[in-house]
Amino acid sequence: MTILAILNGRVVDPATGSVSAGGVLIRDGRIAEVGMIDMPTGAETLDARGSLIAPGIVDIGCFAIDMPAFAAGGITRTALMPDQSPPIDDGALVQRALAAGKPALWVHPIAAATHGLNGTELAEIGLMAAAGAVAVATGRTRIADARVMHRVLGYAAALGLVTIVHAEDEAMVRGTVATDGETATRLGLPSAPAMSEAMAVARDLMLAEDTGAPIHFRQLTTAAAFDLVRAAKARGVPVTCGITPAHLYLSDAEIGPFRTFARLSPPLRCEADRQAARQAVADGTVDMLCSGHDPRGSEAKRLPFAESEPGMAGAETLLTLSLGLVRDGLITLPRLFHLLSTGPARRFDLPGGSMAPGAEADLILVDEHAPWRIRADAMAATAGNTPFDGLPVQGRVRTVIKGGRVL
Repeated sequence: MTILAILNGRVVDPATGSVSAGGVLIRDGRIAEVGMIDMPTGAETLDARGSLIAPGIVDIGCFAIDMPAFAAGGITRTALMPDQSPPIDDGALVQRALAAGKPALWVHPIAAATHGLNGTELAEIGLMAAAGAVAVATGRTRIADARVMHRVLGYAAALGLVTIVHAEDEAMVRGTVATDGETATRLGLPSAPAMSEAMAVARDLMLAEDTGAPIHFRQLTTAAAFDLVRAAKARGVPVTCGITPAHLYLSDAEIGPFRTFARLSPPLRCEADRQAARQAVADGTVDMLCSGHDPRGSEAKRLPFAESEPGMAGAETLLTLSLGLVRDGLITLPRLFHLLSTGPARRFDLPGGSMAPGAEADLILVDEHAPWRIRADAMAATAGNTPFDGLPVQGRVRTVIKGGRVL
């Protein structure tokens, strides 16, 4: 039996909403005691003085397996989007993705809703679920055909899976790279109105309500979309949504002058929508914070803005940027770790995200006040394409513990 005692920290428990002095005792990879623990003979010890002890981050919807970035950001489990090469659209590819990060990190594959993510022919969702897929996703785009989407939702729900969708009307955004507004007009960039997101959300909410299927919008970014989700939740629709820190801290003004690191999908929105997104986090409309981790190399970003690829390296900055929401008074520390860990784990029925005795010991030690500066050229990620390059921040992961093992 292996025993590890983490001592002298501040334990953050999202389930109880508490932050208390003490430690965590781990036996054979599981949490045995929390709080003022009794030290057993022969236990290894880890001094957490000056640090938070919190559940490891469960990141939903990343686009690449990037172990150094995950370790730096405190991510112990990640749900991998099906947009791989080739797309994750059969059981063998699910099994290959499952094995990719063990034992340091658990990768939970998300099944492609349609063959090759083409949006027309349903993939073998049942076989992928049996192979270990934890959800179904439409990929980087939505399914244009409402009848196909209706079938996906019904089939996934019958298998007990949540369908993860991208929320942009494809006809509205085709060929565009920015949101309509002063910045896009001044830079001469092809743009689409922000309502393209709400149009997509409205249709898919109607389909989800008709089928009774659980649906998750991977990223929502506009006031109109959040209003639709609030209303749907009030009607009892099983809907959740996520957001990245980029859309909480940055507006479309950040894309000037042609900053390709700020070209994202969905694109950055106007200041009013950014403020609406922050309010949605504060009032509980947003159910989880995610990294949107999509590292892009120089060949994809060092291009004219309209020709560059959207995406950002977000894994190692997710926690430090999210801690800013606590300092801003929008949420509490326990609520933050609910959004980062407990909420995602519960929604997708994953282990982790818990500080309760008996839970798997996926934990992180965090120095919430440690100052540092985000530098694109010094990131652990496979590519450092972050729109936060040069930003001074506070809060770093000191130690990652996966299944009771210190990484």
